[in-house]
Amino acid sequence: MSLACRVLSACGRASLQKFCNISGISSISAYNRLVIPIASQNNVIYRQTSLTAVRTMATGGASSSGSRKGGKHKNRLAEEKSPYLLQHCHNPVDWYPWGEDAFKKAKKENKPIFLSVGYSTCHWCHVMERESFESEEVGKIMNEHFVNVKVDREERPDVDKVYMSFIQATSGGGGWPMSVWLTPDLKPIAGGTYFPPKDHMGRPGFSTILTRISEQWKGNKDKLIQQGNMVIDALKELSVSAVDSSATLPGQECVKKCLDQLDNSYDEEFGGFGHAPKFPQPVNFNFLFRVWSSMKGSPEAQRALDMAVETLKFMAKGGMYDHIGQGFHRYSTDRTWHVPHFEKMLYDQGQLAIAYCDAYQITKDPFFADIARDILLYVSRDLSDRQGGFYSAEDADSLPNPGHKTKKEGAFCVWEADEVRNLLGEKLPHYDDMTFADLFAKHYNINRSGNVAFDQDPHGELAGKNVLIVRGSVENTAKAFGLEVAQVEEVLGKCRDILFKVRRKRPPPHRDDKMITAWNGLMISGFSRAAQVLGDAQYLDRAVKAAKFVRKKMYDDSTGKLLRSCYHDPEMDRVTQIANPIDGFADDYAFLIRGLLDLYEASYNEEWVEWAAQLQRKQDELFWDSEGLAYFTVSGDDPSVLIRMKEDQDGAEPSANSVSAGNLLRLASFHDDESWRNKSVQLMTAFGARLAAIPLALPEMVSALIFHQQTPKQVIIAGNPRDRDTKALLQCVHSSFNPNKILIIADGKEHGYLYEKLKVLSTLQKVDGKATAYVCENYACSLPVNTMLELDELLSK
Repeated sequence: MSLACRVLSACGRASLQKFCNISGISSISAYNRLVIPIASQNNVIYRQTSLTAVRTMATGGASSSGSRKGGKHKNRLAEEKSPYLLQHCHNPVDWYPWGEDAFKKAKKENKPIFLSVGYSTCHWCHVMERESFESEEVGKIMNEHFVNVKVDREERPDVDKVYMSFIQATSGGGGWPMSVWLTPDLKPIAGGTYFPPKDHMGRPGFSTILTRISEQWKGNKDKLIQQGNMVIDALKELSVSAVDSSATLPGQECVKKCLDQLDNSYDEEFGGFGHAPKFPQPVNFNFLFRVWSSMKGSPEAQRALDMAVETLKFMAKGGMYDHIGQGFHRYSTDRTWHVPHFEKMLYDQGQLAIAYCDAYQITKDPFFADIARDILLYVSRDLSDRQGGFYSAEDADSLPNPGHKTKKEGAFCVWEADEVRNLLGEKLPHYDDMTFADLFAKHYNINRSGNVAFDQDPHGELAGKNVLIVRGSVENTAKAFGLEVAQVEEVLGKCRDILFKVRRKRPPPHRDDKMITAWNGLMISGFSRAAQVLGDAQYLDRAVKAAKFVRKKMYDDSTGKLLRSCYHDPEMDRVTQIANPIDGFADDYAFLIRGLLDLYEASYNEEWVEWAAQLQRKQDELFWDSEGLAYFTVSGDDPSVLIRMKEDQDGAEPSANSVSAGNLLRLASFHDDESWRNKSVQLMTAFGARLAAIPLALPEMVSALIFHQQTPKQVIIAGNPRDRDTKALLQCVHSSFNPNKILIIADGKEHGYLYEKLKVLSTLQKVDGKATAYVCENYACSLPVNTMLELDELLSK
């Protein structure tokens, strides 16, 4: 187990015991005996910083059903827009969406609620649907004894967070699908993740569990209700204790401890942190690159850089990276980054595009720039709405070919050796007996019998198949075939193009075309940073288009509030919305604000800074806890969400609090506003105890702490951004990695937004009629410089 897992497991055990103490229960086993006498589900749970992934050994195989059309049943979910809810609209289960209709029914009929939470590209959600929710027998039990509610966790992270906290507190683990039984007033009484359909090896199946809970409700209802109340009270106290307004702001020792924790779990042979499964964890790269920048020349800085760039290389060479269709899969099931869980998530693409741009800025290795470009190519092609928004995800499962009725994980992405040989039959240069297929197979480790080990494919879905992985390098391949590197690169490029065209003819995986504000914010950052670092105008255009889309479709100008999501209607090919739109959460504001600030530093259009400031003020109004400090996840306007929680962990996505800590520092420099800087310090101080104990839980917040410790540099360029001399200075700024810089254009428009906020801008003029750069720290500016060389020297100090 990696150090991250050990740290968080210890944290989980402490929380679990604290939960029991608060609840007045001696132990979790006592809780289980009191609540419901059922055996634990058949789960194998892997933990990492914020994400708990479940690789469940299901009975009866793992093929998924995915999205459906038609069927003899039709329930209320048919009226929803969420792709995940629509996947279940033809189940025989009488599903309700989360809302008052379901709650009123439960109270009127005095039935417990069965809450099922997942998302549309969740492999094991598909398994549980096929095994249980499509069953007429199971559906009858569910409909007779429960009010059944489906929730898309991406659409309603607030609901998911409350009940996942219950699962984690009472089991030490979690994952999706999440299955929770609630009282009619929404208090949790029992739960788990995936349940197999039938009793097996002494463990009860889903039908048995349903029956037992129903019997307990009828015979022991008062005690269950009492226990549900105790559970919520305990979770509320745990939530309050997550932050401490009386703590002190950590110092450099916090940064050192976080680095040490990553160092201790680093895999020297294959990169990454810990063993299998391995997740990309972009927040770790952000932290490591900032350590390198803040400690340049030290052994710690070099170690941080080495761990980050080596991991990024192994990821991009491995099977977790889609060598044919670009983009990254969710995670690797093995230590070597070979066999992935094949779903692709927008939030990974946005964050990893930045990580590879950062690596390129620092190392100047074009390999990293190429991977960043490929990520953005994939998102532009496969996850983009024509009006400007970004879709959420692509599924892991798809039909192997049009004649199949059962989906398999990875079917869209894997290859048989004979298939590759038949497609790549062109002769290699200077060879009569070697074809493109021979070189391609060598480079990507293709074997005739397949290259996936049995223990990585327990259900045999990948038998005889190959997941492409580069074990060596282009140079190794060139040497093996006696060819020039350029020749090998040309052949590999032709091969990938051929396979890409063939793959596009396969049945595609399901795409979740829900558009989430937070994830669009992450992707705006990705395109904006690429525009800065790679100097490609098309990336800037795409970021601007997305920002305009969010403002038009996911923002209410009259209230200043964001919406959580909007949806693509495939039948009408238009963007649509649900009857009662979901208000945005703290992460929607935080991630979009960061995206807008990144967009300003790529476009120099101050309207994005102005909107970011407006959103920050609204975020402060809706989510800031003036007593306990830090941001709540939700606004508190929805009475069905029983606990206002504060996210205190960075994982697959950074927490809203961590991102906000950095946003506030940047906004303070853009506006010369100490109140935002003070709020950032308050926020980080509130998490001071957690940062001191386990900083690895919040690496993104530690990055903000580094930003605070290293005085921000306002890099102000006086000039017209369209002029050649101004562009040269801007290119200089973007060519080096300076994460504590604030880039501002002084274009002479003295009635503009930034001139009003930063009075110093009116004093900074061009010198000798040329674009001029000033670097300002602590309210003092350097002497003006006109050349790239002089500016580079200033930035490197």
